[in-house]
Amino acid sequence: MSYLDTGKYNTVIMHALADRFASVRERIRKTEQQISKPAGSVRLLAVSKTKPVEVIQAAYELGQIDFAENYLQDAIPKITALGHLHLQWHFIGRVQSNKTRQVASLFDWVHSIDRIKIAQRLNDQRPDDLNPINVCLQVMLDNEPNKSGVHPDLLHDLAFGVSELPNLNLRGLMLIPKPCTDKIKQRESFKKI
Repeated sequence: MSYLDTGKYNTVIMHALADRFASVRERIRKTEQQISKPAGSVRLLAVSKTKPVEVIQAAYELGQIDFAENYLQDAIPKITALGHLHLQWHFIGRVQSNKTRQVASLFDWVHSIDRIKIAQRLNDQRPDDLNPINVCLQVMLDNEPNKSGVHPDLLHDLAFGVSELPNLNLRGLMLIPKPCTDKIKQRESFKKI
């Protein structure tokens, strides 16, 4: 029996998760009101990398359905173990060519499309019995050497190419600005795109 299997730990973790989810959901609700968005229009994506299956299941029991992973080898056992739940799995890491078949078979979303080659492989390898994969194009926002993404000058061509693929559903952009506490500077980065 693991430490996670004990009732006391489960009670403690459920209370901690419930408190954190309530706090985050309240912040989202307030932000929706401040920016005049309809209630419920913002979805919370829980990054479940490094978290055990028991924690993901506990979050699901609190109403969370969207979970993100960035390492395929870590995601596979979680997706398999939780296959009986109605979860939405998001791949947020860089997609390698040799892993597109598994990503296309297991994930509902891919947030990191930066090359037409990867998009084409995901499209071609998506099983016929699954809905199209929701995808976001990852854009290199501030030319940071340690971040990947399509260069802004090539974004239009990539978006057009992805929009032509029937097994992909282009949903938006994924952008990560340089770390900065100045919100005006952050907005300037986003305005470039």
